[in-house]
Amino acid sequence: MTKFLFFIDELSTWVGKAFAWLILVLTLSVSYEVFVRYVLRAPTTWAFDISYITYGAMFLMAGAYTLSRNGHVRADVVYRLWSPRTQATMDLVLYILFFLPAIAALMYSGWNYAQMSVRFREVSIFSPAGVPVFPLKALIPLTGFLLFLQGFAEIIRCVLCIRTGRWPQRLHDVEETESLIIREHQQHAAEPQNGKGPGA
Repeated sequence: MTKFLFFIDELSTWVGKAFAWLILVLTLSVSYEVFVRYVLRAPTTWAFDISYITYGAMFLMAGAYTLSRNGHVRADVVYRLWSPRTQATMDLVLYILFFLPAIAALMYSGWNYAQMSVRFREVSIFSPAGVPVFPLKALIPLTGFLLFLQGFAEIIRCVLCIRTGRWPQRLHDVEETESLIIREHQQHAAEPQNGKGPGA
C-alpha cells in the first residue's frame, strides 16, 4: 500500500515541479516587459496575457503536489491538539463530504469549459496579440483528475491512520519553518534530560 501511495505522491511531485519551471518564464517575461516599457518606452501587447497564463498554469498544477505534502492551509489551532485517529476521522469526513464532490464538479464543468475553448482555439480578449488561452483552460480538467488521484491517496492515509493510530509515511522534500522551529524547541527541551543541560 505504501508503494501505491508513494507512486501517486511521486506523480503529483513530478507534475508540480515540472510546471514550477514556468516561474522562469513568468520572471523573464515580466522583467522584459518592465525594461521595454519604462526604458525603451515600447510596451508589449502580450505581457499581461503571458503573466496570467503562466501563473494560472503554475497555480492549477501545483494543487495535487501541495496536497501530497499536506501543505494546504487549515485552521489547525485545535486540529494539532487532537490524536492522529481523531485528525484522520475528521479529514476523512471532510474529504468525503466536501473534497470529492467539489473535485467531481471541477472535472465535469472543467471538461466542458476546456473542450469548448480548445474547439474554438480561444485566444485572449485582453490584447491584440491574440495569445492562445485554450492550453491554460485545457489544464482545468487535468488538474481535477490529479487532485482526485491525490485525494484518493489521502483518503487511504486517513483509513490507515484510523486503523493503526498513526499517520502513514509520506514523501517530503520541503518543510515548513514552523515545523523546524517546533522540532528544535523539542530538542532543546529534551537536552537537560540527556545530561546536556546547565550543570551537566
